[in-house]
Formats: sequence, C-alpha cells, structure tokens
Amino acid sequence: MDKEHKNLIKVWLSAIISISYCYYIPPRIKSGVPRLLSVSPVLALFLVLPLFFSSLHLSLITAFFLTWLANFKLILFSFDKGPLIPIPSNLLRFFCFTCFPIKAQQNPKSQNHLPKLVFASKVAIFCVLLHLYGYKQNLHPIVMLGLYFVHLYLEIEIILTFVKVLVFITLGCDLEPQSNKPYLATSLQDFWGRRWNLMVPAILRPAVYAPMRRVSERRMSSGWALFPGILVAFIVSGLVHELLFYYMTREMPTGEVTLFFVLHGVCTAAELAVKKKTTVMKRWRLSPVVSRLLTVGFVFVTGVWLFTPQLRRSSVMERFTYEAVLVVEFVKKKLFTLLGHGNISDEF
Repeated sequence: MDKEHKNLIKVWLSAIISISYCYYIPPRIKSGVPRLLSVSPVLALFLVLPLFFSSLHLSLITAFFLTWLANFKLILFSFDKGPLIPIPSNLLRFFCFTCFPIKAQQNPKSQNHLPKLVFASKVAIFCVLLHLYGYKQNLHPIVMLGLYFVHLYLEIEIILTFVKVLVFITLGCDLEPQSNKPYLATSLQDFWGRRWNLMVPAILRPAVYAPMRRVSERRMSSGWALFPGILVAFIVSGLVHELLFYYMTREMPTGEVTLFFVLHGVCTAAELAVKKKTTVMKRWRLSPVVSRLLTVGFVFVTGVWLFTPQLRRSSVMERFTYEAVLVVEFVKKKLFTLLGHGNISDEF
C-alpha cells in the first residue's frame, strides 16, 4: 500500500506539472496541428500513467480522468474547441476543467444545497451491495452481474459527487450532473446521449461526431451524414474502453468491448432512422414503461454478452468489489477512531 501511495503522489504530481505546461506554453502556439504537436508528449504520458498502479480503483480512476477526459479535452483545446476554450482564468480552474468530468453550466443555478437524501440513499444501497457480496455463493450468476452493474453506477455517482463538492468549494462554480437517471431511458439515443455518463458524449460530440459529420456531408445529404458520425463516435468509445479494460486486466484486447459499442452504434443509428419515419412512429409508438424496459433490458443483455466476459475471465469484478469492501472497512475504522471509539471498531 505504501508503494501505491508513492505512485499516487508521483502520478498526480506528473499530471499537475504536465497540465501547468499546457496552460502556459501551448496557448502561445498557433492552434491546429502545431499546438497538437506541442501537447502530444502530455497525451502520451497520460496514456502510460494508469499503468503505475496495481490497484484497480486507482488505475481506473486515473485512466478516466487523465487518459480519457484530459486527453480528449487537450486535443480539442489544440484546435480551439471544447470546454477549455476560452482558456480558464487561472491554473487551478484549467487543471480542474482538464482532468475532472465537470463543465460549467451556461445558465448556472445555485447548487449550495445538495440532494443529501438522494446521496445518502445511494451510499446506503452501495453499502448493502457490499454486504450482499458475502453471500455471492448463494446468488445466481445473472443476479451477481446485475449487482455489479448497479455497483458500478453507484460507485461512479458517489466518486463524482465528492469531485463536484470539492470543485464547488474550490472554484465556487455550478456543475452539471454526470448522469441523469439512466434507468429511466426510453431509447438508446436517450440512454447514451442524455442520461449515461454525460461528460463523455459532451466530449465525443465535438471531437469525433461533428468532424465526421462535416466530412460525410461532402458526399451525402446532411440528414444521412449524421449516421457515419454516430457510428464512428461509438467505435472510438469502444476503442477507448478497450484501453480502459487493458489497464484493469493487463491482457490484450479481445475486441468484445468494441463490438458492444459498434452494436449499440448501429442500433442507435437504426433507431434514429425509424424515428425519421413519422408514419412508422405514429403507428408503433410504445408507452414509456415498455420503452424503458426494452432499453434498459437491451443494455443489460448486450452488456452481459459482450461487455463483461473479459472482466469475468480475468476475475476483475471480484477484485474490484474486494477493493471496494476494503476501502469501506478502512473508512469505517477511521470514522470510529475520529469519534473516539477505536475499541468499538476492533469489536467489529
């Protein structure tokens, strides 16, 4: 653990130095390929940093913040696009908006009050999930997969809530939510574009979808040009997820994750094509309840088929949940110690 702590300091110190360089030097260079070349060493470094950790959580969190978000934002920044344009007013803001999944709202509303009851409910459900893992030998594998999906969703929500609170206190800015009740999605377009992990489509839209659509419009009508943009955006997302899986498993990619996103890209494009046919939509309009069941069911079934097999084969899910249990136990002991009940924690 001491080695992991040292690596954590080294990795994020390297990130701070690298982003400081990006704040002071590349803005003085002409936007486009010259600026992209100036930030390319940082992009390459951020691809390597997650490999410094043996902990799944530290590796995955670093990969998400640096390899995924920071790299895509810096690429957009090179072409005077994305959330880093206009350039934030100081280095601290530039660092936060580069690394973390946050975005200033155009019409900010006060967020001085957090939905404490909702957050407490998510933490409580998360703790119950961790307790249920102790009985996993009595649970059906499909039930366990469902628990893993819920675990992933809740852990992302909890981690990002702490990030949002920290940034709100530090910068005093309002932040957009990172997800919007994905279990209520009524279509794949709704799920991927408006409900799940909102910062990712916000980055892929200007970085991948929009350029591909502009290129496609040279050869086809604008109505059809959106389909190549959708497919390429999903393919890029799949390739990045293959990289994230490599950080977790340290095994060569199998292509299953990319196939998962290609399938969802094709189905989302087909869904949009059907929506364009107004006569079909009027005749076959489904109720919201049925739409939600079909959407969430499709995501779950295809996830079990293509998204999770590599993780199951390399026992990543078991290691991931084991680390989460250890972290919760560590936090509990620290809380007991702070409350002056160290002897109580020993009894548990």
